[in-house]
Amino acid sequence: MTRDGERVTFRSVLGVREFRAMWTAELLSIAGDQLARVALSVLVFQRTASAFLTGLTYALTFVPALVGGILLSSLGDRYPRRDVMVVADLVRAVLVGFMAVPGVPLWPLCTLVAVVTLLNGPFKAAQHALLPDVLSGSKYTVGMAIRNITNQLAQLLGFAGGGALVSAINPSVGLALNAATFLLSAVVLRRGVGHRPAAIQRAASSGRMPFLASTTAGARVVWRDPALRVLLALCWLAGFYITPEALAAPYADSLETGALGVGLIMASDPLGSVIGGIVFGRWVPEHQQVRVIGVLGILAGVPLVFCALQPGLVTSMALFAIAGALATPYTIQGTASYTRKLPDAQRAQGSGLLSSGLITIQGLGALAAGVFADLVGPAHAIALAGLTGAIVAVPIAVGWRRAKRSAIEESR
Repeated sequence: MTRDGERVTFRSVLGVREFRAMWTAELLSIAGDQLARVALSVLVFQRTASAFLTGLTYALTFVPALVGGILLSSLGDRYPRRDVMVVADLVRAVLVGFMAVPGVPLWPLCTLVAVVTLLNGPFKAAQHALLPDVLSGSKYTVGMAIRNITNQLAQLLGFAGGGALVSAINPSVGLALNAATFLLSAVVLRRGVGHRPAAIQRAASSGRMPFLASTTAGARVVWRDPALRVLLALCWLAGFYITPEALAAPYADSLETGALGVGLIMASDPLGSVIGGIVFGRWVPEHQQVRVIGVLGILAGVPLVFCALQPGLVTSMALFAIAGALATPYTIQGTASYTRKLPDAQRAQGSGLLSSGLITIQGLGALAAGVFADLVGPAHAIALAGLTGAIVAVPIAVGWRRAKRSAIEESR
């Protein structure tokens, strides 16, 4: 509800032109990224037959974003946020175009993947910082829900369609399509989002703010706020729950399902996330979602534990979908609460810390999953990740409960 009593709906939020442009651009990029991840997983596993190298390559689509998020996210505060997003898209389109060249050796390919991922940091920081300016009040929360549901659908189509496409054609074609999505995203953002001055334009133009100091300001804001620290840790639980996607190729190989099975396994979590977003968004009030996000962080790991029983493809997909459905509400509410608490001048930096840290944690989780999969097999590696994630989530849930109680006492 808005302040004047008007009910905020998906339709009214999508009616905001700038949000619609950002939403469309994000869908294009996500669908292309997931298609590229399928192509890279299949390409590397075909060349090496190694779960470790497959996990390493998948990790490189996440880990370098930490450097980009920490060192480059301040660009979203120092310069117009729309322009930062457009430039990042254009550069990534060129780099992915080089990756699509047939016959590129493995290690140069991995280097290009790392650089592309590095640029994801400033893009996401600027995007998350700009969204509260485009959508105010309750529209922001609804917009976050729309992004989550439709982004998971884009991942679902990218993974499932990517598996079918890669099995029918060539991994290099999938990478070329990903480059095209970056170009389209840049065009949509440039034409659909209005220009806004930089959040710290005066400091940037006068040169009085050292670059290194500006890059650490957001981290200091987060570190000093217990609620922000807990929300950050809650969102970073995804590092454990990314394992099914990271091990999709060796897991599908153990089930003898081929490239199509890789895409279906990768699509299971996004499918569950769409279902979870619709169910919680429609029937569970926002204040109740906020109350239980810590518990949901624990429960999201439980379905993965059952992979220790080494189920078949359909059962595995169901388990991964349930895990995704449980993770969706805490992801939406955790991110929204975190972003709202950040001051505007450090919003891109704080958002960059969240998004780049999340991507990095997911990458490290993928790398660790590859190591354990070579030792104990992909099914047991996924089960171990789910169990560990659920255990780690317990103190986070306790910390969130304490943070809410402190906030209530301070408001009295």
